[in-house]
Amino acid sequence: MNKYAKKLRASKNFRHKEFATDIATEIDPAFATDELKKIRKKLAKLQDMMYAHNRYNVLICLQGMDTAGKDSLIRELFKDFNARGVEVKSFKTPTSLELQHDYLWRHAINLPAKGKFGVFNRTHYENVLVTRVHPNYLLNEHIPGIEDVASIPKSFWKDRYQQINAFEKLQTDNKMIILKFYLHLSKDEQKRRLLRRIEKGQHNWKFSPADLSERKLWDTYMDCYEDTIQHTSKPNAPWYIIPADNKAVARYLVANILLETLSKFKDISYPVLDDEIQEQLNHYRKELQNES
Repeated sequence: MNKYAKKLRASKNFRHKEFATDIATEIDPAFATDELKKIRKKLAKLQDMMYAHNRYNVLICLQGMDTAGKDSLIRELFKDFNARGVEVKSFKTPTSLELQHDYLWRHAINLPAKGKFGVFNRTHYENVLVTRVHPNYLLNEHIPGIEDVASIPKSFWKDRYQQINAFEKLQTDNKMIILKFYLHLSKDEQKRRLLRRIEKGQHNWKFSPADLSERKLWDTYMDCYEDTIQHTSKPNAPWYIIPADNKAVARYLVANILLETLSKFKDISYPVLDDEIQEQLNHYRKELQNES
């Protein structure tokens, strides 16, 4: 395991204050940008091979506060991928249909198929983050026995952690590769990015007054992230804490960890033609060459 993967991997003792949000003095952003170009070419080749191999699927989960850089990371990291092999899904407020099912249903039906990469931009963890910060949202799920916030059992959130762990274990037991990245942004950097959205006309569309409302709950969110990651970073589906104050460095780190993880699967290869077809290749070649 390279030093960054080892250093950034979260444990059950995760504390967000022990992880830096900016390591641009350690990794030069210009170097990170150049390296990303090299890594994503290698990832694109791996993706092509995995698509043909059709045995493994990859789920990449991205979580972080508003402005953490999830959208631009996806754009830059997967720029060289064949579009047929990667699917990006962003989970927003559940629809009326989704609320008629259990909270993991909409995530389960969007998991990547064999041979494909799936990216969850905001993930099933919203169900233990946003709903925990705003427990009144749970009332929309029509859970028997929960008629108001006061009736939410003390064990509710730990039960959900166990359910999510079981959900991910089911996938990894069936050879899905799951990597979870928390884009660790400082409050000061978020302020700068929100101001940029306001001040630069072409970015105005990204700004919402709700961003400021959520920002006021920063400490509550940090506590929820900490508790969530402590309970759900597992060997089969680890969390990595990515310093996100510098976008170039964050993209490089995610790409680096992804490439290292996938490179461990030595059985991924292009399929070999059936022996009978292999023996007849010269015949097929002549048939094509002799077409009138």
